[in-house]
Amino acid sequence: MSELTGLTLKAALAGLAERRFSAEEITRAHLAAIEAARPLNAFVLETPDEALAMARASDARIAAGEAGPLEGAPIGIKDLFCTKGVRSTAGSKILGNFIPPYESTVTANLWRDGAVMLGKLNMDEFAMGSSNETSAFGPVVNPWRAEGSNRDLTPGGSSGGSAAAVAAGLVLGATATDTGGSIRQPAALTGTVGIKPTYGRCSRWGVVAFASSLDQAGPIARTVEDAAILLRSMSGHDAKDSTSLPIAVPDYPDFVGRSPKGLRIGVPKQYRVDGMPPEIDALWEQGVAWLKDAGCEVVEVSLPHTRYALPAYYIIAPAEASSNLARYDGMRYGLRADGANLNAVYEDTRAAGFGDEVKRRILIGTYVLSAGYYDAYYLKAQKVRRRIADDFDAAFQTVDALLTPTAPSAAFGLGENSADPVAMYLNDIFTVTVNLAGLPAISLPGGLDAAGLPLGLQLIGRALDEGALFTLAGAMEKAADFRAKPRRWW
Repeated sequence: MSELTGLTLKAALAGLAERRFSAEEITRAHLAAIEAARPLNAFVLETPDEALAMARASDARIAAGEAGPLEGAPIGIKDLFCTKGVRSTAGSKILGNFIPPYESTVTANLWRDGAVMLGKLNMDEFAMGSSNETSAFGPVVNPWRAEGSNRDLTPGGSSGGSAAAVAAGLVLGATATDTGGSIRQPAALTGTVGIKPTYGRCSRWGVVAFASSLDQAGPIARTVEDAAILLRSMSGHDAKDSTSLPIAVPDYPDFVGRSPKGLRIGVPKQYRVDGMPPEIDALWEQGVAWLKDAGCEVVEVSLPHTRYALPAYYIIAPAEASSNLARYDGMRYGLRADGANLNAVYEDTRAAGFGDEVKRRILIGTYVLSAGYYDAYYLKAQKVRRRIADDFDAAFQTVDALLTPTAPSAAFGLGENSADPVAMYLNDIFTVTVNLAGLPAISLPGGLDAAGLPLGLQLIGRALDEGALFTLAGAMEKAADFRAKPRRWW
């Protein structure tokens, strides 16, 4: 690994500003790392020519004293974000070789601030999955391996390519999206930091839709401060997205390093689930101790509707997906199968283009929205969603943030849960409540399990209070002093 690929985003930006190396040099170092790491399958498309052109433009701006906040920083883009002139597939065959004529708002913001695109990152198809095994491009392999084992592990999903690329030193940071935990769970399984901001903080324009009332973009990075730097650039109001919030973007990095003394932290008792590994429970207790040592008060709180969150989510999300994915019919763009008539083209295109998990969720969503079942399932799930949000509102009357585990286990083997959809869905047990309530949450690495695999802790905040999460996560990061890296085997 080059020294340049081992830098944090903050350190790289400082080095670029001080001319210790050029944007082209650090970009070439990352391109070499990507080429050497192809066994991870983190990228679905590498863009070296575009990256070098962007890096040279960054060097020119740095020389002219016109550097942006991310000037010259090489990053990766989850393939759910449309990138003008660069293939965007959402990890699906049905989009084929779709090349968008427009740029997503989030990526446009990053290019505005000087970031360099290294390529498009692998992901679960249409962001539907918790292991990055539903991708049409094959699974991503976690750079971490259990001690004494050569077994390939999942990096989590759906943003598995983003998390694996950050953990392996292939990018300084990456964009990701989170519909039910797809930023935080992969971050936990790869020893990285991932934040899902408040719903509406980052524009959804140009991001391929899964479940529109739940989807939210955010970054995956190596440190809490790196995540804050990226989120500052990714965020902002966008008139093209009706759900984008018309509010100013705080200076998120300024919150990292502040003292959290005096903040009150809640520990939800309903998150102590049966069968949770003792190591995760112990890490949770360690997280409580770190916060107390930092001057926080920690109290138990109740979120009584938590147990209904997973079934409510797996009604609402597939319902929205079945509606959003109706546009992929072979008529306008992407894959088109030959058929004897219009209905045959629709049927054959969707049968060939969608993978099994996407078909499963479309069928579930169509079923719960159908006549006779709408009230029994979808309407009831929306009422449960309201109760879950009310639980958080009540808790935040007395506490400033909540501390929970991020995922119910460390990284598991590829193929281990793929035959059991329910077992796979249970990976989202600690994360889906946050999406249903539209709240911000951050995952950071807290330690390693007995097999040497990373485990994550999650902090949940009030709506629009990402600043408090960065302050708390920064204090916990300092206390955890997590410096472990995956052994290079690829």
